[in-house]
Amino acid sequence: MRNAARIRFGTHLAVLSLSLVASLALAAGASARSEWASDRSGVYAQREVIVRWRPDTDSARIRAAIRSIRGKIVARSSDGSALVRYRSALAPRDAAFKLRALRVASAASPNYRARASFVPNDPAFARQWHLSSQLGIGVPTAWDLARRARAPGGRGVRVAVVDTGVAYGNYRRCRCRRAPDLGTVERGYDFVDRDRYAYDFNGHGTHVAQTIVERTNNARAGAGIAYRARVLPVRVLDELGEGTAWEVAEGIRYAVRRKAKVVNLSVTLDSRDTGSGGIPELQAALSYAERNGVLVVAAAGNASSETVPLPASYPTVLAVGATTSHGCLASYSNYGGRLDLVAPGGGADAAPLATPWDQSHCRTGRAGADIYQETFLVPGRFDRFGLPRGYNGTSMAAAQVSGVAALVVASRVLGDNPTPAALRQWLQATARDIGAPGRDDRYGAGLLDAAAALAPRRS
Repeated sequence: MRNAARIRFGTHLAVLSLSLVASLALAAGASARSEWASDRSGVYAQREVIVRWRPDTDSARIRAAIRSIRGKIVARSSDGSALVRYRSALAPRDAAFKLRALRVASAASPNYRARASFVPNDPAFARQWHLSSQLGIGVPTAWDLARRARAPGGRGVRVAVVDTGVAYGNYRRCRCRRAPDLGTVERGYDFVDRDRYAYDFNGHGTHVAQTIVERTNNARAGAGIAYRARVLPVRVLDELGEGTAWEVAEGIRYAVRRKAKVVNLSVTLDSRDTGSGGIPELQAALSYAERNGVLVVAAAGNASSETVPLPASYPTVLAVGATTSHGCLASYSNYGGRLDLVAPGGGADAAPLATPWDQSHCRTGRAGADIYQETFLVPGRFDRFGLPRGYNGTSMAAAQVSGVAALVVASRVLGDNPTPAALRQWLQATARDIGAPGRDDRYGAGLLDAAAALAPRRS
C-alpha cells in the first residue's frame, strides 16, 4: 500500500479569547452597585426596582410614591429611567406593581441580575481568541445554552479524531506521557503500527483532540469546545504526519463501527494524486459513514488553492476553510465552490477582494494570532507539554467545527439523533455571513457561529 496516495496535514493550532456576555440586560444607565439577594441563584437584586416615570407626573407625586415603599433614587439614566432602592418588605415585583398602580410610573420592573456567560478559569483562555473574540466562534454563549439543555460541554458524544494519534497515556518504552489537560479519551486503534495504542508521536492529533475535549474550568492550560465529549483516537498518520488513503479509509470505518457521531479529518490528500476518478476506497469509506449517520468534518487544505481536495471535497463531507484573527481568509487556506464554511485557523491574511468585508478586514500578508491548545511543547519530546506557538491551519478550523457539532448533538437542538445532512445544513445555516452577501467561494456559508448553532430552533 505504499504506492497509495499520500496524506498530509498542515501543522497549525487555535487560540480563544475572553468575552463576557450578559444573559439578562440591565436597564440603561443603572450604575449603582446592587444589594444582591442572599440566594445567589435569584434572578434580580433584592429591594431594587427600575422605574420610568410618566411624563405627566409632577415631582411631588413621585416623591410620595417613593416614600410609600420607603425608598430613594440611587441612580438615574440619561434616558429618564431611575434605579430606586427601598426598605419595605415588598418583593421587587410587588414594589414595581405598586408604583405602576399609583400611576406615577409608565414602566417599573425588578432590577434583573446580569450574568456573564460561562467564562472558564483556565489561564490560557484569554489567548484563545478563536473561541470567544468578536471574530471567533462564540463558544461561551454556546456553553451556557448547552448547560441549559442539560448537556454541558457536549457530554457523552463520541468524536473520532482520525489523525496522528493522541497523547492519552504514559508509556516508559517511549518516555511518553498523557497530556495533563486532556479530557476523556477512549481506547482507539493505530492503523500505522497495527496495534491498540494510538499514541501521538507528532503533536498534531493531540492539538486537534484538545481543541475538542481539553479540560475546562480547572485552572489549567486552556479550554476545549466540547470539554465533556469523548475522543476516540484513530492513528492513520505517522510521526511525520504522513499516511495513505488506505489507512485513512480504514480509520473512518473503524470510527463508524465504534459508534462515533462525528469524525474529524484534519488531513488532506494531494490533489495531484487523485486523478479524475478520485480515490474509490476513501470515497467508499466516506459514503459508509454517511449511511450510518456519522458526520464527517474535514480540513479544506493549506495550499492557497481554489481547489478543495479529498476528503473535504467529497459531497457528504463538511469542508472547512480557515480565517485569521482579523476575520480575513487565511493566506494558506484553500477556497472555492466546494468550501462549506470557515472557522478560525490563525496565521496571515490573504489578499483582500473588493468586497466591503475584505476591504475592512484584510491586509495582504498581515500576521495574525496563532491557535493555542495543549500539545507537545518540544518536537520529539513526548513528556513535555504546553501551548506552543506556530499552530495555524485548516486542521485547527475543522476541529472547531467538530467540537461545535458535538455540542449540537448533545444538546438535541436538531432532535435526538440528527442525520449528517441535517448537521451540515444547520452549521451552515447558522454561520455568520462574512465576505460577499450570501454564500461565496471565499468563505462558504460564513464563519462558524457556536452560539447560533446552539440556539433552539424556531418552529
